[in-house]
Amino acid sequence: MPPILNAQSVTKQFGAKPLFQNISFTVDDGARIGLIGPNGAGKSTLLAILAGQVEPDSGELAVRKRARAAYVPQDSRFSPGLTIRQVLEQALAAAHVNEAEREGRLRELTGRAGFADLNAEAASLSGGWRKRLAITQAMVIEPEVMLLDEPTNHLDLAGIEWLEELLTHSSFAAVTVSHDRYFLESTSSEIIELNRIFADGLLRVKGTFSRFLEEKQAYLESQNRQQESLRNRVKTEIEWLRRGPKARATKSKARIDTANAMIGQLAVMDSRTSINTAGIDFEASQRKTKRLVEFKGVACDVPSGGENEVENRVENRRRLFTGLNFILTAGMKVGLVGPNGSGKTTFLRLLRGEIEQAEGSIRRAEALRMVYFSQMRELDESLTLRRALAPEGDGVIHQGRTVHVASWAARFLFTGEQLNQPVRNLSGGERARVLIARLMLEPADVLLLDEPTNDLDIPTLEILEENLLDFPGALVLVTHDRYLLNRVSSTVLGLDGRGHTGRFADYAQWEDWIEEQDQLEQGGLEKGGQDQSKSARRADGSSPAQRTGAASASNSGAKKKLSYLEAREFAAIEHRVEESDARLAAARDRVEHPEIATNAKALQEALAELDRAQHEIDALYARWAELTEKAG
Repeated sequence: MPPILNAQSVTKQFGAKPLFQNISFTVDDGARIGLIGPNGAGKSTLLAILAGQVEPDSGELAVRKRARAAYVPQDSRFSPGLTIRQVLEQALAAAHVNEAEREGRLRELTGRAGFADLNAEAASLSGGWRKRLAITQAMVIEPEVMLLDEPTNHLDLAGIEWLEELLTHSSFAAVTVSHDRYFLESTSSEIIELNRIFADGLLRVKGTFSRFLEEKQAYLESQNRQQESLRNRVKTEIEWLRRGPKARATKSKARIDTANAMIGQLAVMDSRTSINTAGIDFEASQRKTKRLVEFKGVACDVPSGGENEVENRVENRRRLFTGLNFILTAGMKVGLVGPNGSGKTTFLRLLRGEIEQAEGSIRRAEALRMVYFSQMRELDESLTLRRALAPEGDGVIHQGRTVHVASWAARFLFTGEQLNQPVRNLSGGERARVLIARLMLEPADVLLLDEPTNDLDIPTLEILEENLLDFPGALVLVTHDRYLLNRVSSTVLGLDGRGHTGRFADYAQWEDWIEEQDQLEQGGLEKGGQDQSKSARRADGSSPAQRTGAASASNSGAKKKLSYLEAREFAAIEHRVEESDARLAAARDRVEHPEIATNAKALQEALAELDRAQHEIDALYARWAELTEKAG
């Protein structure tokens, strides 16, 4: 069978700068492709070209005869007044589904997606549920290939797991633009990175995201060796060319042409491989106070319509959580998790003092400085980038010194030409970088970050992670990026949406607790009071240290899947064993060398080196066996 989609030598540019040139891209039956790349590489544009929504400047797209492609863009919007049922009924009619079959198909689709009320207005749904509806709407045509642009941006953690399950068990091929590394690891059978640093404009690797990282590293190392070799040859040729006309007169014209070609080739390679990264560095205050915010028996209510409803009548309120005891101290890194509507954003508003608690008390340290990153990305779209970055002049004050706005913009990967463009022309990732740039100018005791990762590319995410880990103040992080959550958070504060809260060592423990809460809610546990008291003990804030051992024991029997970091380690461990084995052999040879054997001091050093090498190889083999067993 020919590929479902076959794009050959595709080029697209906006203005004078090309997004990508001569890209070739095929999608075969059953493919699970994760499409990644830095912001501005053209991932969304390439996906729209594959979907037939955008025409390339050159090249062509061939679609297999009668193949159906479904495209879900980043923003999912529905006409006001339409219900979930009406949206899907219209999609079924447009797909020419037999009228007698429509109701059954509709119920099957909405059941799999988890929609409870089909009469709810589609436009009023939360971002996560609108995304679920858009994906469900796309599935109506029973596509051969699904094209998804950043689907995890608006989904909560439960929604991401739903999508992972859908992609894993569906027969259609999928191309998904995403920066969620756990999601890529669990759903992709191959990864394609769109990036000008690669000679072909992209790198395509069969296998998981962990495998891709290994292959990319090998590719870049090989490219660096080629580049260095070419640089040395160019240096030799330049010296030859500089010897003057007399010395060159006897030389062939072919060598001069070759030298000029190599110089041009090196210039292209240097230009292609130069990588810029965002300079993120949050500024902490010099506060000495350890205890920053203390919650005692706090309960919080919201309007029954949800966290964002304006109307605030007492008789129409719903309790989000109750009896919360929580202390935020300097250096604490808190991951805040929970389903949509469970109260995460409301909790951040309580911390900031924007709203009042219904019960209990909240005590804040004197003159506490909080810096807040809103998921709403509020920016005045009429401002130029220059004024958005530096509202009051041509410079900003960062860590006590003045930085010119052009230099400040360059630190966040903006060019001088962009400074006078309006903010409304910026992409989602660029807007996020503007907001981070503004936050960095405010010394903070507490960073409150509400979904900061949306639209950020993987290199920027990695820099953000490092700086959050290094930030000496307190951090409260709301994110659906499980890798960032597990890497940065020292504790997880979980909300279940039914009024309960709990503190956990990591995201996996919170997942286990949520499953228990669901079982209790459905009456699925037969032990009754004993199990309820067990969950209550977890819910009232027992420390991670009290539960880590038990959780690990239960997980070892139930979950054999490697984590993202373990998968990366497992992919590279055989190579590490080979290197360690070589070091051990070299250490043995050194001990047995005649000159070493007759020198007491040198022999002592060689034996110590041999001992270290032996311990290293033993530890690696033990870890290899452990990971192999866990991977099944």
